[in-house]
Amino acid sequence: MTNRDNLNSGIITTAGCEIEPLDPGSFSTFGINGLKHNYHLHPMMQLDKLEELAHFMLKKGKCRFVSPDIELDSEFLHHGSLPDDKDLSQVFAEISKPRSWIALYNIEVNPEYRRFLNEVIDKLRPLVEPEQKRIFDVRGFIFISAPPSVTPFHIDRENNFWLQIKGQKNITVFDHRNRDVVSAKAVEEFFIYRSLDDVRLDLDMIDQGMEFVTSPGDGLYFPSTTPHMTTSKEDWVTPDDGVSISIGIVFYTDFTRNQARIHQTNHAIRKLGVTPAEPGNSTIRDLLKQTTGYAITALKTRFRGYSPPPGIL
Repeated sequence: MTNRDNLNSGIITTAGCEIEPLDPGSFSTFGINGLKHNYHLHPMMQLDKLEELAHFMLKKGKCRFVSPDIELDSEFLHHGSLPDDKDLSQVFAEISKPRSWIALYNIEVNPEYRRFLNEVIDKLRPLVEPEQKRIFDVRGFIFISAPPSVTPFHIDRENNFWLQIKGQKNITVFDHRNRDVVSAKAVEEFFIYRSLDDVRLDLDMIDQGMEFVTSPGDGLYFPSTTPHMTTSKEDWVTPDDGVSISIGIVFYTDFTRNQARIHQTNHAIRKLGVTPAEPGNSTIRDLLKQTTGYAITALKTRFRGYSPPPGIL
């Protein structure tokens, strides 16, 4: 993807930032769509400002790190412990060192970045709400790494506007309806138990994914439960440019919440030894499952101490 036409140069504020689909006429929230933007020029997306954010996030327990030998088909294990007994300033001083990796989770806990996320989403509401109704619970995840680095194959519950901010990154996405890639049972267990145990990359399926090579100004929209993974290779690195930064601006909608409730019902049906119909096969059936799924979750929460993941109740 290369889409830096008509982008401004220099640092700009949110008021001067733009984001839009590469093909507005064919954009759909139910599929994978390319984007162009200029948020890489925003002052809050610069590395020095993100280092300040990281110190705030570390105190909140919202920094994550991975093992330097992690691979695309590895279990997606990320932890909050600083690597090799370093402090965070050392991590950032060495952030261009190969295989460095830090993620800032739920940046909306910082009031300044919560305003930033909401301002971005406000620009995107006209794309989303006509199809999926109300947007709620907007969150942000920032990934900072030096190649060669990877983010392993996984799925998320939220819809995702994914933007490349600095450096280069390859993102591979798969059709979220492809049950050869991730089974319906694995999706249900992820929604209910937060488990990614059965969401693992089958290397024989890698050709079914779509790979996008992204640079600053490139982006991608993909819907809830879209399997995806990223790699950052070394072929673009120069002495002055060796750090990749991307941000996922994620959110729930009335539609994603209803889908989650259907998955809750389908999980209960599957436990009875019956293979349930997936969402989208019957409007009436889906409406019944939405109501049932809400009831199941509410009862488990009230009487069994269940803590549901976000986006269901």
